[in-house]
Amino acid sequence: MTSSPLPPPDTAKTVTPHPASAVDAVPSAPKLAALGLQHVLAFYAGAVIVPLLIAGSLNLDTATTIHLINADLLTCGLATIIQSAGIGKHVGVRLPIIQGVTTTAVSPIIAIGLGATNGEGGTASLPTIYGAIIVAGLFTFFAAPVFGKVLRFFPPIVTGTVLLVMGTSLLAVSANDFINYAEGVPATRDLLYGFGTLAVIVLVQRFFRGFLGTLSILIGLVLGTAVALALGDASFAGVAAAQPFGITTPFYFGIPKFDLVAIFSLIIVMIITMVETTGDVFATGEIVKKRIRRDDVVRAIRADGVSTVLGGVMNSFPYTCFAQNVGLVRLTGVKSRWVAVAAAGFMIILGLLPKAGAIVAAIPSPVLGGASLALFANVA
Repeated sequence: MTSSPLPPPDTAKTVTPHPASAVDAVPSAPKLAALGLQHVLAFYAGAVIVPLLIAGSLNLDTATTIHLINADLLTCGLATIIQSAGIGKHVGVRLPIIQGVTTTAVSPIIAIGLGATNGEGGTASLPTIYGAIIVAGLFTFFAAPVFGKVLRFFPPIVTGTVLLVMGTSLLAVSANDFINYAEGVPATRDLLYGFGTLAVIVLVQRFFRGFLGTLSILIGLVLGTAVALALGDASFAGVAAAQPFGITTPFYFGIPKFDLVAIFSLIIVMIITMVETTGDVFATGEIVKKRIRRDDVVRAIRADGVSTVLGGVMNSFPYTCFAQNVGLVRLTGVKSRWVAVAAAGFMIILGLLPKAGAIVAAIPSPVLGGASLALFANVA
């Protein structure tokens, strides 16, 4: 997800320090579980859209799509723990931040996968994608200190223009899902599903505030899929066939392949996510009343790098901070980073349940297109 980058460390306004106990405090178990689940609900739709879009564009079958969804959720949980709990002294910003797959990577990943297989896609495209993700993650980790020093050369006009271009390029990915959903489903009905879902999301964002407003994408997906089920244009038959428990294994789709063009494309994506992460870290620091310094930004970006390498190994995608969860911290006023860790626990559990992934995989593509259109328009 994206957010507007805030001023670099050496020019950001000073925020009155807040007692460390607010960020490090551990709420009671019931409250911790409830607040963690709230973060998962706000995060869930934006997280699962990415593997769904990539799977659809690369012509992956249902079983592979379910595997990618579960791998994504599992790795999201691990990435969030790395960012919010931290590893050692130099990785993780230790703030209430949720990590998720960056939407900025969707279009380049699809292009890499199709280019590696002469437009055919399929699972044969995935090793080249994961090779590029691993190298881009390593680049992010080692480039973090350098980026902290050159941050002042990325003013909002530069980063804003790049994000606008990325957001508009992603709209074409969403538009492809509006038609040709399935045989026997009229194109006009496809369009109604897509635009109906988009209308629901816009209305929720327009008329609801607070926590419900953060669930607009999720509400749109649920209502759109429910209508498709009622009209016989969607089916949860695949849920019964899915295994009750499963875990992704490293390099499930084969040994990674390393292509220079693919690697360069994803390095550019990770440079953009560094800017996004910087903005989210400053925003979160302002909410919890912690002064953010250059070292904090470096630790956060290193966590992105580690999580992205982990994504490449565990059959997932590049990671960054999720902006809507930063907004949820502001809404709830709960500043504890252990709430994010609790949310990570829920994500890991969901990542071990293929039936949960099968439910997501059953979302009709026009409904997915309407939801992703709203999501990518927000990026732009």
